[in-house]
Amino acid sequence: MTAWEPRSGHIDVSVRDRVAVVTLDRPEKLNALTGDMRRELAALLRHFGDGRQVCGVVLTGTGRAFSAGEDLREAAATGPNGMVLEAELFHDITRAALRTRVPTVAALNGVAVGGAGEMTLCFDARLGTPEAAYHFPENDIGLTVTNAASVLLPRLVGAAEALRLVLDSARVDAQQAREIGLLDDVVAPDDLLPAAIRLVRRWGRPGAATAAHLALLRPSPDLVEAALGRETRAVRHTEDTGSARAGIERFIAARDARR
Repeated sequence: MTAWEPRSGHIDVSVRDRVAVVTLDRPEKLNALTGDMRRELAALLRHFGDGRQVCGVVLTGTGRAFSAGEDLREAAATGPNGMVLEAELFHDITRAALRTRVPTVAALNGVAVGGAGEMTLCFDARLGTPEAAYHFPENDIGLTVTNAASVLLPRLVGAAEALRLVLDSARVDAQQAREIGLLDDVVAPDDLLPAAIRLVRRWGRPGAATAAHLALLRPSPDLVEAALGRETRAVRHTEDTGSARAGIERFIAARDARR
């Protein structure tokens, strides 16, 4: 097995029972995703996704959050076309996850915000603890959804519920997320990783036609690429009009004032 060489400094990788466990490890920033972290996540999914080294991938977080989403301070410092480039880093994770030949499971140890929550939608299953939650704040900030969420979210929860979640900039707790289909199960914190690993091993068992069925049952690449294209154009519009940067600056100022 080829060992994974750390890149961003904020992602831990281990292999347990032939399952790659990828852990976001930036707890002092609630695992907010830098550009380097997103690049590494996409590379990790491609590295392990061919099925030659592991039977599946689990993604989780360290500390009290799964991830606070995009690192908005870093995003605010980008130059022209920076918002589009930031979105494309998320989109590459979606592409990589949906093209793996092994099952992928997101194990939410806490809240998943914005792009981090949307990122989990392309995984084959989502488990959470009672402390898990989803928060989609983009509409309030003046941003737009990414990660093919425009097709993946309605696919999971239905069109009407997806519209409400996005337009309301809603936050839903673990039980609500389970009821509407965002989470597949809610488990005790100590059982989160074991449960995710068991699920991956069951789906990726030897001799099963899992890779073929993943290709058949996941959303089609054409559908996903069309969604990513629309989302990129929406991000470009919010950048061109200035609403994205103004919203991010407003959000950061409000957060700093609370602190």
